[in-house]
Parts: sequence; structure tokens; C-alpha cells
Amino acid sequence: MSTIALIGTLDSKGEEFAFLKEQILKRGHKTLVIDVGVLEDPYFAPDISRHQVARAAGEDVDLLKEGRDRGQAVAAMTRGVTETIAQLHSQNRFQGLVGMGGSAGTSIATAAMRALPLGLPKLMISTVAGGDVSGFVGVKDIVMFPSIVDISGLNRISRQVIALAAGAVCGMVETEIPEAEDKPVIAASMFGNTTEAVETARGRLEEAGYEVLVFHAVGSGGRTMESLIEAGYISGVLDVTTTELADELVGGVLSAGPHRLEAAARSGTPAVVAPGCLDMVNFWAPETVPDQFAGRVFYEHNPNVTLMRTTPEENQVLGELVADKLNLSEGPVTVYLPLQGISVISAPGQPFHSPEADDAFRQALKSHLRSDISVIEVDANINDPEFANSAAEALLNLIEGKERT
Repeated sequence: MSTIALIGTLDSKGEEFAFLKEQILKRGHKTLVIDVGVLEDPYFAPDISRHQVARAAGEDVDLLKEGRDRGQAVAAMTRGVTETIAQLHSQNRFQGLVGMGGSAGTSIATAAMRALPLGLPKLMISTVAGGDVSGFVGVKDIVMFPSIVDISGLNRISRQVIALAAGAVCGMVETEIPEAEDKPVIAASMFGNTTEAVETARGRLEEAGYEVLVFHAVGSGGRTMESLIEAGYISGVLDVTTTELADELVGGVLSAGPHRLEAAARSGTPAVVAPGCLDMVNFWAPETVPDQFAGRVFYEHNPNVTLMRTTPEENQVLGELVADKLNLSEGPVTVYLPLQGISVISAPGQPFHSPEADDAFRQALKSHLRSDISVIEVDANINDPEFANSAAEALLNLIEGKERT
């Protein structure tokens, strides 16, 4: 029998949480209810009270109630429940977690979920689950379950949604993960324009006994890869698609944030890095491209994705930026530079071919990079087997070299 933790406000959503608890108990599991409400008395007695949650944040729930500052209360209970849930997890007090609420309740519960490791079932019944939930999910495996109607009393819709959500989280807790041989893991970044390179390299890395996790460099992919590197899951990084840096610099839609390319450097994880797809900035359909970019060189990747060629000036900044990030490296790193294009469409004869822009990146990188970091120039396109196999072999050598030290 497993225990499933429930996080929510037992004043405004108390009736719904009582029903959720009942549905989980009916399926043979125990519950651990955590109250994060502030204003009114709880609908039923929780296992972890709001007073305990507030104290975990260094706050007094009675003072929060008197202040009637919603933003302050949400921030305090978020800190408290995150600390509480991490402590309960360290004590193995629950095996799954479910939350329920509107935007504030979703913010509080998912903050606690993001403090938990990958693989532990996490489900959020939310009024905002039908929109952009990236801010709530982050890089964790949180299942967002749309409430369909507002969470305001039990009715024919909410009873169905809550019962199904209870079944879903119970099913996740009951599921046994099939055993497999655990191999050391290599992370690789990939885009449509570097797919051939990564697939070729992956074959060589798997042949050498590694499991390769490929991350689509669309913002969330880069953030997830960085988080797994930081958490220590990764033995080596084949970061040959650093395109998210161009979106962060220029204002594209697929940025992975300002700390992309830093996790391997700071953790000392062996890495081979290439400027894959730094020739492009990503936007959605053509009509979504900001007016400030009128007159630039564009390429329609598909009807919903428009690529914009980066300029020599932008590539100079990108070269300096990549160098600054790699200069943080605590472990072995090598830079691979393809001289015949950094994507499919920047190869000679292709629409993004621009030796001037590529040279601007290359010169800026080399002039700002630490002298002990190797730069290997390959007279090939990034997708050519010569480049991919050479980069894979270099990464294997870096990993093996670190293992020997």
C-alpha cells in the first residue's frame, strides 16, 4: 500500500479535497493531506496543518491571515510547502503527489513538485492546465490535468475530473518500471537541422556502451538537459546544437534562458560543444515575426516555424558569449567547429550560407576562449559523418580521460 500526498487549500477547496481523498482511499492507498490555506478554517483536519507549513517558511499563519495580503500569503506558503514536501520525501513518507487549485493553488503545489526528483508521480488538477504551463512545470515530469470547470464545489463535471485524476495518480504509483541494464548516460542536443549529426554520433556512442538521451533544442529541451546535468545524471555532453543561445540573444521564441551551456561547465562534466544552428533564430508563423526584423533573411521551416539568419554582428556576440560560458569549465571540454556550415541550410549553396557570419563567430570564440580549451576545426558540414564521428570520439576520450584521473 502506497501513500499519496495531497496539497491544497482546505478552506476554499475543502469539499473537493475530501472527495479526492475518498477516491484515493477507495483504490487502496493511504493519503497524507497538507493544508496550505490561510483565510478560513479547513473543511476537514489535515495531516500536515497550515501552521506547520507556515512555520517551515519562518512565518506565522495567523499573522498572514490578519495581513490579508494574498501575494504575501501565497509566497509564504509556497516556501513552506516546498520545504515541507522535501523533508517528507527524505523520510519516504509518500510515493506520489497530487495537487488541486486555481492559479494560486497551482503555483503553490507545483513549486513543491518541482522540488522532487524525476520519476516520482506528480499530478496537478488545475484551472490553468489548458494554457501555457511551462512556468508551473519547469523541467520536471509534472502531469497537468485540466479541471475543465472552476474548482468551486462538486458537480457532474468536477466529480468526474477529480475521480479520473485520482485514478491516474494511483495508477502511476502502482506502475512498476521495467528493469533494464543501466548504462552511463550521455546527453546530446539536437534540432531538425542537426539530426543527421546527432544520429551518426549516437550510433558511435551507443556502440561504446553509453545510453544517449537526445534533447530537442526548443527551450524546454535545453533547460531539461541542463537540469539533468546539474543533478548528476549525465556522464558526458555532446552539445552540438546550441541554437537556443541565439534565441536568447536576439529575441526568438525558443530560448532556454540565460544559463544555457553552463551546467556541464560548472559541474565538471566532460563536454564537446559545437555551434550547431546558431545561424538561426526561431519564430512561429511568418506573421508573428516582430516588425523590427523586416528585411532580414528568412527561411520557412514549416508553415508554423520561421527561421531568421543571424548576422555577423550577432555571431560575434554569440562567439564571445559561448567562450565566456565555456571559460567557467571545471572539467574537460573541447569545441568543434565545422567549416562548411553549422546546419543543413547553412551549407554551401543553401539559403543561410554565410562564411562572413560563421567567421565572425569563430574569431570571437577563439579570441575570448581560455587557452587550455581545445578548438578543433573540421573542414566539413556539421551533418557530415566526418564531423559527427570525430566529435563523438573526442567526447569518449574526454570521458575516459576523466575516469582515469
